[in-house]
Amino acid sequence: MEIPASHPRKASLDLRHRLTEGFAKGFVASAGLIAHGRGEAFDYLLGERTCVHADKAQETASALLLLAENPVLSVNGNVCALCPGEVVSLAKVVSAKVEINLFYRSVERIKLIRDVLLGYGADEVYGVGVGEKTIPGLDSERGRADVAQVEADVVLVMLEDGDRAEALKSMGKKVVAVDLNPLSRTAQMADISIVDNVVRALPNMIEYAKKLKNKPDDELKSLVDGFDNRLNLAEMEKLIRVGSDTV
Repeated sequence: MEIPASHPRKASLDLRHRLTEGFAKGFVASAGLIAHGRGEAFDYLLGERTCVHADKAQETASALLLLAENPVLSVNGNVCALCPGEVVSLAKVVSAKVEINLFYRSVERIKLIRDVLLGYGADEVYGVGVGEKTIPGLDSERGRADVAQVEADVVLVMLEDGDRAEALKSMGKKVVAVDLNPLSRTAQMADISIVDNVVRALPNMIEYAKKLKNKPDDELKSLVDGFDNRLNLAEMEKLIRVGSDTV
């Protein structure tokens, strides 16, 4: 169905259609549709725009990914449906590996997501065919991880995934989260929490990473060290309650 350009909810409906198409193709889980609806409610409260605090978090996260020795971008079915090209582009700019990690895991879903990412130009996709659980403390299918995620020093976790965010932190890794709910355990556990829609966050991070790529490490470290994620989350919660300022 083609949504008219004049429709006031066109952007939101387009995202829904990307997800339902992903579900029809088999790589979005049925629970992923519910999860998107929950995030969409928070996005509506934010005015469906990137707030100044989210923008700052995106800049800081880009700096952290550039400083990392082994950054990994973690992808699930929803992310694959919503912004696969942006995942691949960001990975190339910050020299990160891309790894699939699923709660509702099946070989079929993993291969479908892999093929989508490869189709958008990914050089290699990790998380395919992994066996034993390799993330301590995770008894769910999220515990199945490839060497990329296990050896990573910084992991970008997109969309709500509190158990894994906590487990990765326990392993001594830095976690960047993209989650529209500032109260979620994912956002609360992360080192940098980007409270924004992933379809806005990733393009912004790509642009920030390009601008920061040639900056000296000291400048990037200063940017990261000056970021207060507790304050960031408090400000985002306040904006949701009273209305948002935008960049």
